[in-house]
Amino acid sequence: MDWMVWTTPTTIFFAVIAALLAGMTAWEVVSPTIERKGFLPISTTRGDRLFIALLSAAYIHLIVIGFTPFSIWLALGVSVLWLLILMRWG
Repeated sequence: MDWMVWTTPTTIFFAVIAALLAGMTAWEVVSPTIERKGFLPISTTRGDRLFIALLSAAYIHLIVIGFTPFSIWLALGVSVLWLLILMRWG
């Protein structure tokens, strides 16, 4: 039987996602969110903005890997910056 090999980057990736979800859950329990309208064209909650940021990060990485010679670390930096901007002003 073949088992999935968990490399260090894969483990870190899923651990960060799990930590984000746990943190958002705790934040929601302590301070329930209300929908608000930022620069996004829809009203969103914190969870909505996190989901949009994670989805955007996947697309940013695919674009960098598929269409540019840039390092994947640049994609990570852009994705984290986008997450922070989206969570604050989105």
